[in-house]
Amino acid sequence: MSPRVLLAAVRALLVATVVLGLAYPLLVTGIAQLVAPGRAGGSLVTVDGEIVGSALVGQAATDADGDPLPQYFQARPSVSGYDGAASGGSNLGPNAPELVALVRERRAAVAAFEGADPADVPPDALTASASGLDPDISPAYAAIQVRRVAEARGVPAEEVQALVDDATAGRDLGFIGAPHVRVLPLNLALDRKFGRV
Repeated sequence: MSPRVLLAAVRALLVATVVLGLAYPLLVTGIAQLVAPGRAGGSLVTVDGEIVGSALVGQAATDADGDPLPQYFQARPSVSGYDGAASGGSNLGPNAPELVALVRERRAAVAAFEGADPADVPPDALTASASGLDPDISPAYAAIQVRRVAEARGVPAEEVQALVDDATAGRDLGFIGAPHVRVLPLNLALDRKFGRV
C-alpha cells in the first residue's frame, strides 16, 4: 500500500470519527434536550431534591430482604431484578416448562399476598415484559392491590382507589396501547397523601 493511500485512509478515518463519533451524537443529544428535555435526561423523578427513580423504568417496592412492602403498589415482575443495566427478557416461549412453572408460582404468590382468588390475578402480574423494566401495570393489577394497600396504611379503600384513578393513563393518542397505571407516581402520591409507613 502506498503512503499516499495510507494517508488518505487515516484522514478518512479521522473525519468519520469526528463526524460520526462526536458531532452527530452531540447534535442528536442537543436536539433531544430541546424537544424532550425530561425524557432525554432519563425522566428522573425527584422528591425533596433526591432522585427516587425514573418514570420510564420500573422498580421494586421491597424491603431490604427483597420482600414486597404491603403499603405500596407492586410493579410487574422483572427478569432483570429491575436493573436497568441488565434489561432483558427471559426468552422463554409460551410452552416452555420453566415459564409455565414460573407463572404458576407467581400466580400463587400474588394471590396469597393480595388475598385474591388465583383466577383473578391478571396476566401482567404473572409475566415479565421483554425489557423486564415496565414502569406501569394494568388497571386490573392495580385493582386487586387497592384493598391490601388501604389496609396496610389504615385508610379507606376509596381514597386509595381515587389515587389509582389519578395515576391511570389512557391509550396513547386515544387508540394506541392499553390503559395503564403509573406505579412510581402512584406510590409517591400515597406517601404525599397518607405519609410514609
